[in-house]
Amino acid sequence: MIQIQEVITKKDLRKFVEFPIGLYKGCPYYVPPIGSDEMDTFTKGKNPAYEFCETRLFLAIRDGIIVGRVAGLINHAYIKKLGKQIMRFTRFDVIDDLDVSKALLDQVKQWAKERKMDDLIGPIGFTDIDKQGMLVEGFEEMNLSITIYNYEYYNRHLEALGFAKDVDWVEYQVTIPKEIDPRIEKLANIVEKRYGFHRIPIKKRSDLGPYATMAFDVINEAFAKLYGTVPLTKAIIDKSVKEYVPLVNLKYVFVIANKKEEVIGFGLCLPSIAQALKKSNGHLLPFGIFRMLRALKKSKILEMYFIAVKPEYQNMGVNAVIIAEAVKAGIKNGIQFAETGPELEDNIQVQDQWKSFDARQHRRRRCYIHHINQ
Repeated sequence: MIQIQEVITKKDLRKFVEFPIGLYKGCPYYVPPIGSDEMDTFTKGKNPAYEFCETRLFLAIRDGIIVGRVAGLINHAYIKKLGKQIMRFTRFDVIDDLDVSKALLDQVKQWAKERKMDDLIGPIGFTDIDKQGMLVEGFEEMNLSITIYNYEYYNRHLEALGFAKDVDWVEYQVTIPKEIDPRIEKLANIVEKRYGFHRIPIKKRSDLGPYATMAFDVINEAFAKLYGTVPLTKAIIDKSVKEYVPLVNLKYVFVIANKKEEVIGFGLCLPSIAQALKKSNGHLLPFGIFRMLRALKKSKILEMYFIAVKPEYQNMGVNAVIIAEAVKAGIKNGIQFAETGPELEDNIQVQDQWKSFDARQHRRRRCYIHHINQ
């Protein structure tokens, strides 16, 4: 018999956070999140997204053993933005047993009905900087530190339970060439000369703080119309800046300004910490933090966190300037591959950027939808 237990205590939350570690033990492709970050994500007072979100977390237990988990999430800012009653689910992980998936998702659907929701979508988190999208292609690819990994049977379970595709994201692995393509450098030079765009050098970490805040403002503008997004509040931005600034490698921070020195574009890549997280099972202590710091200096793989350009500049080649700078930095520092984050499959403008490179679309992930009253 499957019992569904709501997560109430900190002890329960720790069990919720750590369940996937055992589920994916021995899986060479799974990369765990940082456990302490996950604890904070679901702790009111530590995650400012609770200003406009509410959650309920559930564990599935059979014979005293945890066999699955899921979180239901109401994002009131997103409901207000769309004018639709939509609930989200996130952190869905289960053993290969359809009955477990049904019991967990039925519990979320019951809450959705109580709150008079029309649709349930997921997996998708609090905001666009949270992890989203269930893997549907690329199960034999090493996951990123910023994305979800899941077994293939997850999709079979959801489809058997009446969930259908809402949107897909695709991801690319880009081989860094030994020399920059002259066409890319020429395009970047033309754009810079024609419009007066230029990169603002970030020479020391203390220089980054003000620009980091501006970067999130650019993100809010650039991503406003994308699927699932809501504006990042000042509290979320401040928390993110505090967390990311100590970690970033300044070689891979790209701040682009116009003639008036206004920031119009921002790119951020990080040397991959995926292997470091895997070796430490997502724990920072006792050795996890040292592995992460080493990876940030030594990794030959770049994770492309984001490229964001203000809407009024998006057709003026700012992306080309950022990519040219990123490629030159990668070549200089011996980077072998750059891995993109999820890109909406119909965002052809973004995907066209990779046609000039040796690139392969190697992962695809999906946000499912279920109509509650059908």
